[in-house]
Amino acid sequence: MKNKFYFGGSIASHQCEGAYDEDGKGLGIMDLVTVGSKSKPRQFDDELKEGTYYPSHDGIDFYHRYKEDIALFKECGFTALRISVDWSRIYPNGDDEKPNEKGIAHYLDVVRELKRNGIEPIVTLFHFEMPVNIVRKYGSWQNREVIDLYLRYAKTMFEAFKGEVTYWATFNEMNHLDSDVELSDFFTYMNTGLCYSKLEEPAKVMVNCAYNMTLASVKAVKLGHQIDPDYKIGCVFGLTPVYAYSANPMDSIKAFQAMDRDWYQIDAMTKGAFPEYKLEAYRQRGVDIQISEEEKKAFEEGKIDFIGINYYASAVETDLKLEDASGSFFGGLNNPYLKQSDWGWTIDPIGLRYLLMMVDRRYDLPMIITENGLGAYDTLEEDGSVHDPYRIAYLNDHIEQIKAAIEHDKVNCFGYLMWGPIDLVSATTGEMKKRYGFIYVDKNDDGSGSFRRYRKDSFDWYRKTIKEFMK
Repeated sequence: MKNKFYFGGSIASHQCEGAYDEDGKGLGIMDLVTVGSKSKPRQFDDELKEGTYYPSHDGIDFYHRYKEDIALFKECGFTALRISVDWSRIYPNGDDEKPNEKGIAHYLDVVRELKRNGIEPIVTLFHFEMPVNIVRKYGSWQNREVIDLYLRYAKTMFEAFKGEVTYWATFNEMNHLDSDVELSDFFTYMNTGLCYSKLEEPAKVMVNCAYNMTLASVKAVKLGHQIDPDYKIGCVFGLTPVYAYSANPMDSIKAFQAMDRDWYQIDAMTKGAFPEYKLEAYRQRGVDIQISEEEKKAFEEGKIDFIGINYYASAVETDLKLEDASGSFFGGLNNPYLKQSDWGWTIDPIGLRYLLMMVDRRYDLPMIITENGLGAYDTLEEDGSVHDPYRIAYLNDHIEQIKAAIEHDKVNCFGYLMWGPIDLVSATTGEMKKRYGFIYVDKNDDGSGSFRRYRKDSFDWYRKTIKEFMK
């Protein structure tokens, strides 16, 4: 690879940091989410309940162990790590008069430690982390006042990290706030702190939240560029390529419509205007978004510099009623031609190449794969080894497709950051036994364990793969 290409991983603060009530941090929305399992959904509590285990409270103790973990990432050959800043660690209530200096200092320490180890920090401003007070006091993202609170937080970080960070992501996977379908409480809560099942007018709330978050993103991009013109600011989207189930033309329409729900925010952030087709869809749901001249200008001036892609699985859509078809976690149906992970997610390496081609041809912007990985059961042997050939096979097959997309399809992809380079709390289930990493963390689903780190077989494999890929 002659051009600059970043290899590494992605983590999120609510899944790894812990220290949920240390050094001035406020209560965040993920601090109220219980542990779950593959068969038992996580619960979203209104208040902390005694005797209930909340995995974010201790995570994997990255807050105190980040130097040890970063040293392991360097040993593994990483050249980039995507982290997130927890908003509630910077502004504990979201609307505080002044930021929490201890929070800023902590993240500066992490960023500088990465750079000392030759690892490029890529910083996400919103990765399902929001002060609980913003939900209680303002009603979350349905209230446009929250845009200003977010921009103040973004400004604080842009100024604090000037000269330290180049790559930023405004949001992570807010495209899952889909106003066109009935959502699960999971997707709604992660982005807003609201539970879909408890909303009186869910369609209206989702429309307003999705629009306001999109507007906040483009405004943050302009703000960041004003503070430092060298900043490269993008947004991360969870994208699922959707295939037609059959040659029936209506299946192709269904597949297109399913994909189209993921495109509109990227369209809004790259083409200089919020798309009229989405505004019309809103009107058909009885919600008329009025876009002011100031907001129109914001979309014109706040175009993102790159697109972050989280890819885990593909799906299929059909116009038929299929009684024996299983549903995909990200929407649509699971593909009967593909194998599934231990948690029922389809495994489709070619789908990643297909997705990269689509995004490249549609937007002609640099792309970076910001998440891709396999959640699986791992066994820690008595000698401290972990044999995970299934993870190696999964990642190897996806990396081969990335290489094909770059070399043969000429897509503009500048990095691969696998999800969960170190075992951390699963966002979807709250489990530790759903493991993604190259590094095993001795922690159990009830919070017990030594928190000791162990290198898996995939650790050495990834290090060798990075060297080979970069030749």
